[in-house]
Amino acid sequence: ILWKPGLSICNKLCYAVGGAPYQITGCALGFFLQIYLLDVAQLDPFYASIILFVGRAWDAVTDPIIGFMVSRSPWTRFGRMLPWILFSTPLAVVSYFLIWYVPVIENGKVIWYLVFYCLFQTLQTCFHVPYSALTMFISEDQKERDSATAYRMTVEVLGTVIGTAVQGQIVGMANPPCIPVAPGYYSLLTCCLSPRSQKTAYMIASGAICSIYVLCAVVLFFGVKEKKGKKQVAWWLEGIGLVMGHGPYVRLVMGFLFTSLAFMLLEGNFALFCCYTLGFRNDFQNILLVIMLAAMLTIPFWQWFLTKFGKKNAVYIGTSSVIPFMILVVCVKSNLIITYMVSFAAGVGVAAAFLLPWSMLPDVVDDFQVQNPDSRGHEAIFYSFYVFFTKFASGISLGISTLSLDFAGYMTRGCTQPENVDITLKVLVSAAPIGLILIGLVLFRSYPIDEERRQCNRKLLQEQRENEVDSETDSTELTNMV
Repeated sequence: ILWKPGLSICNKLCYAVGGAPYQITGCALGFFLQIYLLDVAQLDPFYASIILFVGRAWDAVTDPIIGFMVSRSPWTRFGRMLPWILFSTPLAVVSYFLIWYVPVIENGKVIWYLVFYCLFQTLQTCFHVPYSALTMFISEDQKERDSATAYRMTVEVLGTVIGTAVQGQIVGMANPPCIPVAPGYYSLLTCCLSPRSQKTAYMIASGAICSIYVLCAVVLFFGVKEKKGKKQVAWWLEGIGLVMGHGPYVRLVMGFLFTSLAFMLLEGNFALFCCYTLGFRNDFQNILLVIMLAAMLTIPFWQWFLTKFGKKNAVYIGTSSVIPFMILVVCVKSNLIITYMVSFAAGVGVAAAFLLPWSMLPDVVDDFQVQNPDSRGHEAIFYSFYVFFTKFASGISLGISTLSLDFAGYMTRGCTQPENVDITLKVLVSAAPIGLILIGLVLFRSYPIDEERRQCNRKLLQEQRENEVDSETDSTELTNMV
């Protein structure tokens, strides 16, 4: 690749491809892990909730830790971020594959899934935190970073489509029959049944996803050139204090914390909702695929929208656009065609939820640099703590939702579920997400970086860089004279 002063389309595409592994595996885990633990591994819902909560909480805790380690990493000829991505990939794919394997020892299942789920989340963090912070090191130009982010979001949504398609279609072809038995005999029969074809299908799907993961990591490593950043800060704790004291960052994180939590709650329970409440047990993977396809196709629209009308307006319109469809899907009588239409429309809102947080984080980092010109090297803190808060909240939501199903009387692989389970699923995919979205939008009103401030920051940063270049030139000339 011939590197130019700006980012070429090839550079942007190679950078964008690096975002696919996180979304492919995240989508597969988000949509299918809960139903896999309940219906294939046949864990008690209480233990499944523990695995989901502890895994996500551990994942959240590792983000600032890895962020600290990344910021302290020495510069190599490949960069500071890229070596983390390269070396974490082989171990990550092995641990991911073992998540979808049902161990022979019955009593060791909970420990098995807990260990490999936490291990994978740690290794995935070693990939994703450096990759997220890499946004600030591929270019100093704000427009180029925004453009690269749009490429990234398009590929990431494509990753969710691939994850949904690979996992859903392979698993869907091996969907075992449900068990129409009376509740009194339920536990006795399910413990004796083993959906072997579905276990094999999950392993085949995970193997395919692992192959894609490795390919994307290789393309990113060899297709992106990391620019050397400024000297790192001396104290990590001091950096955390500065970042957490930056008002726009706190407001952005709090607003997106609630909206992201809403979509994660919907994602984690939608497969069960389609299977049991809507009665589309054999079609749920296609419904999920429609949502992700719609999201992928509308990413360019939202990129145009935020460029034309501003990022803050895009947040309000894009995030709130999914609310009517969340209401409609639980109010309209079960109908497959209507469900497909509602799913496509909901995917439009999902696209905005994917694009906007990662498009706005660089603006917050720029604003911080304008207000703190002598403090550099905090990029990993900004990105790792944003992911930390989001993941920790999602862990709580997944744990609570699975535990709620346990209290409601969820029956593993049953053809039907008790009425309380139907009500619980409706709350988890509609009422609760809507409430969280509304809270997030209210909090987001106080976010201060509008288009005028963003353009002002861009000019000030450009002046800072020009002054630094002039200062370095003067120092060089003075040294030569001496």
